Amino acid sequence: MADILKIGKYEFTSRLIVGSGKYPDFKTTRDATLASGAEMITVAVRRVNILDPNEENLMDYFKDTDVQILPNSAGCTTAEEAITLFRLVREATGIDIIKLEVIGDTKKTLYPDVIETLKACEVLAKEGFTVMAYTNDDPIMAKRLEDAGAAAVMPLAAPIGSGLGIQNRYNVVFVKDAVSVPVIVDAGIGTASDASVAMELGADGVLTNTAIAQAKDPIKMAEAMKYAVMAGRMAYKAGRIPKKPYATASSPLEGLIEF
Repeated sequence: MADILKIGKYEFTSRLIVGSGKYPDFKTTRDATLASGAEMITVAVRRVNILDPNEENLMDYFKDTDVQILPNSAGCTTAEEAITLFRLVREATGIDIIKLEVIGDTKKTLYPDVIETLKACEVLAKEGFTVMAYTNDDPIMAKRLEDAGAAAVMPLAAPIGSGLGIQNRYNVVFVKDAVSVPVIVDAGIGTASDASVAMELGADGVLTNTAIAQAKDPIKMAEAMKYAVMAGRMAYKAGRIPKKPYATASSPLEGLIEF
């Protein structure tokens, strides 16, 4: 049976989501996305054009594919800014699945403002948006966002673009235990093994941008991410062996021949 990722009314067979920033051009963005097998690409509407048909438009590069455009509110610092942006996006494009991102610290950490995020989530969910909410790795806030109507929560692994990988593995598990909506590990993924670890911990999906776009070979890294997410998901479903402090013989000791 297909292992379907359900986010609100949407269904996906790939559990990898990619970003569209930091690429040299839209063609490379498209090629890397297709190599990744991702069915969703997040777009910072304030930085990447999907609204103006008179300028080079990212949506034109994906119109002959099944890749879902996922607008995000990167650059917004208040709930009101994010709400206004997404209303404009839906009016212009008809897209109602969104990545809600409200940044509190725009100078160093790019950490989310979870209070403003929560405010925006409540309004947007009531207005019929399928909200995927970027947040910190806090299970309490993840639950609050779910209660506010988020269709998925997206805890950070590490600061955006840092490539540090998952800094608190326990919190990924705690967030997963706290909510019933999908958990998408977002921000800080540096390479394929980071994505695999996220999936092995039980995450429902992974979002990565910089790790692919800034790799020496973005197409090859995109493909590596594809298989890493698949392998991590398969390992999680298979069930890993428990960790033990001492060795355990691989071969049985019963019937051992004595010399």
